Amino acid sequence: MDFRRIVLVFFLSTTLFFTSLVTSNDDAKVALALYYESLCPYSANFIVNYLAKIFDNSIIDIVDLDLIPYGNAKLKANGTITCQHGPYECLLNTIEACAITSWPDLTEHFKFIFCVENLVVKHKYKEWESCFQETGLNSEAVSVCYYSGYGKELELKYAAQTDALEPPHKYVPWVVVNGQPLYEDYENFEAYVCNAYEGNSPPKACQGLTGLATKKKKASRAHHVSLVDELFGSNEVKAEA
Repeated sequence: MDFRRIVLVFFLSTTLFFTSLVTSNDDAKVALALYYESLCPYSANFIVNYLAKIFDNSIIDIVDLDLIPYGNAKLKANGTITCQHGPYECLLNTIEACAITSWPDLTEHFKFIFCVENLVVKHKYKEWESCFQETGLNSEAVSVCYYSGYGKELELKYAAQTDALEPPHKYVPWVVVNGQPLYEDYENFEAYVCNAYEGNSPPKACQGLTGLATKKKKASRAHHVSLVDELFGSNEVKAEA
């Protein structure tokens, strides 16, 4: 075997090795889903002060993150959606759904959602349009999605996805790791993700996150959640709004 052939064989073998390694790590990613509503203060706090950290500590590299902005909204037979915190929440749920679709790259739509939810935390959510400038993302795709009625279709999809949860969600934020809800222990989600990860070389941030808190099935507002049956705003809006 001549030298060039040896080099070629080595190159192909190395490429196949790293390709299989990447594929293996992708297959081992942990499914992390967040069911939330845009104006829930506990959802906003979780996104801004907990979930955002995984983009800095590399835990995001072992996660498939799914954001579902619908929460405790109710879909009625006449095609209207009632949102727990009123009509403005329905608007922002749809805007965030449009952002997820308009910018499929997770880092892009998450930074927009983070911006909006950070304004919720600051009680300035009506300034949400400033997030286009803040993030440098073009508003056109989201506007087209919203005003074309496609946002309605997205919210109906999220409604079906939320209503299909087993066990059914009882409050928001409702955090699910590999299909298992964390109940009110959701703030410790990183520990659950790290324990569920079966791939190679977990992030350094996973070190020390070996203990899991006991899952609890009951929660109250004292546990930083918005319960399904609580109603903060009674106005209805059309599903397309």
